[in-house]
Parts: sequence; C-alpha cells; structure tokens
Amino acid sequence: MNARKTASAKTRGPTTRPLAATDLDAVVAVDATLNGRTRRGYYERRLAAAKREPKLHAQFAVEEGGRFTGYVLGKVLEGEFGRAEPALRLEVIGVAPEAQGHGDGLALCEALEANARGHGIRELRTGASWHDHRMLLFLDHADWSLASNHVIDCRVSDAKLGSSDEDPVVVEAHDRPSDQNDYSMPAANDFETLARDLADVRSLSGKDLEAVTRIDRRLTGRDRATYMKHKLDEALADSGIRISLVARIEDSIAGYLMASADYGDFGRTEPVAIIDTIGVDPGFVRRGVGRALLSQLFVNLGALRIERVETVLAKENLDLLEFFYRAGFGPSERLAFVKHLA
Repeated sequence: MNARKTASAKTRGPTTRPLAATDLDAVVAVDATLNGRTRRGYYERRLAAAKREPKLHAQFAVEEGGRFTGYVLGKVLEGEFGRAEPALRLEVIGVAPEAQGHGDGLALCEALEANARGHGIRELRTGASWHDHRMLLFLDHADWSLASNHVIDCRVSDAKLGSSDEDPVVVEAHDRPSDQNDYSMPAANDFETLARDLADVRSLSGKDLEAVTRIDRRLTGRDRATYMKHKLDEALADSGIRISLVARIEDSIAGYLMASADYGDFGRTEPVAIIDTIGVDPGFVRRGVGRALLSQLFVNLGALRIERVETVLAKENLDLLEFFYRAGFGPSERLAFVKHLA
C-alpha cells in the first residue's frame, strides 16, 4: 500500500525523463503556444544533433500525471568563446502555460544539473534578454547568477564592414597578396583595399579541418582536435544556415571563423548569427585576416537577411574585445547567466 501511495504522489507532481524523438510534435506545440509561431525545423535539427552526438546533448521532457508539459534542451560547451573548461548550456526551455507555476521548469533545470554532475561538469550557462522579465524571474528563482562574460552584438545594417561604406584598409607593400604578373610599372609603397579583399575568403568545408585544428593548436597550446571536429560538424549539419568561413593567403589557410545562424536558442524567434570561434594563424598576424573574415560574414548575412550577429567574450580578453568593438560591435541587450554546481 505504501508503495502504491508513493507512486500515486509522484504522478501528481512534475516528473522528468529523457526527451525522445517521438516528443517532437508535443515540443513544437508547446513552443508555438508560448511564442505564437511554429519552429519545427529548429527542433528537428536539435533532436537530430543529439542523436548524432548524444554525449554533447542533454534533452529532457517533463510530465504531470503522464501528460507532456514541457522540455529543456542543453548542449555541452567544449571550447566555444575561448573556454578552457566544459560547461552545459541551457539552449531553450519551455513549459505549457497551464503547467506553469507547478515546478515543472525547476524540475527540468534539476535534470540538467544532474546530467552535468554525472559528466563531471560543474557549470551551467545560458543567456536571456533583459526585456524577458519572465525568464529573468525564473533564472533568479532557480539560483542562477549574472555571469562576468560580455555579450556583444552588431546589427548587420549598422556595420560598415561588408557595406558600401566600408573604410578601405591601407596595406604596406610587403604585406600585399602576392601577384606573379610583372606590369613593368613602379608601384607605390601602400595601397587601399577592402578588408574582405585582403584574403580569399570562402565557406568552411570538411577538408579544412586539419588546417583549422593546426591554427587552433598554435593559438591555444592545446590539442582540441575533437572539439574542432564537433564544431565543423555543427557548421555543416546542425545550423539552419551555413555561414562559417576560412581565409586563404598564398594558398595557405590563414584564419577561420565558425558561426551558426538559427532561431530558437535562448527564446529567440528571429535568426541571429552567433560567432563562437575565430582564429588567425600567428604567421599571418597584422595581415587583416580577422577583418576580412568579418567583412565577408557581414556581406553573407546581409544577403541572407539576417539582421544581427552576436558573440560572447571573457572580460579579460581585451585584445579580442577591442577587435570586435573596432568592427562595430557593442554591448548587447542580452545578458549572460551562470549557475555553479557544487
């Protein structure tokens, strides 16, 4: 009898379980109720990504009395935004309106925390707009804290890079791209060009993995081949739109930019490009490679009608902060949050 009473009590409150592929329709229905639009493609991609790389994803459903009432999607951060230690990112959480206030959201967060602890992860991360008062109250109630990271962004329409107003870059003669033609004419010491013309910038592909990993190793002093492979796989398969880039100078890959463009993470209802990894080979510093990558990114985003690009940086990374601020980035209306696990 006591066992039956315990089981009955449990079914009355929220219970969590791993999210399954068969939950897709229920997830989409709850999300549409909360946001007023259907984002089925986004959730299809997230569930498919979890199926391909289950160790990198934590996805849970919550039920009341056997009825689906909500979901949470989490993903392991391996090295994004310059991280050295792994964290679990809360990507999106949703609870049906009729179930809100019953503890379903907290139950989902607890499931994420238990999953993180089980994999030796001691930190949860997420982001939210300061306009999203309901989400801010929820994070506060769930004991999240404001993180020290800087979330910065730039409206594509406001950026000079990639636009007709882009300032030309003055490049010294010894830093010019090589030209095997002999025009038999003396040349000036300097010349002006657009940032994206300083290198051959094109879309990232699978064959670039070795070179990108080599650059990352030179920059970080660590072998992050597994992480870089995961990021490349995401760039080619997980993102709704492929926008990651590589830059070549003199037949060598001089830099790369890994980014995604989708809608759904952190409650977004419009596509936003997120830069999570950028690197320039030390052998090509001061050659405008970073600016070339950003310039071409803005051109591509404008053509795709993506209005905003965002990234997250540690407050100590002053060089990279200066680089992005000079490119037109500024403080975002989104805030970074963290929850440290005991």
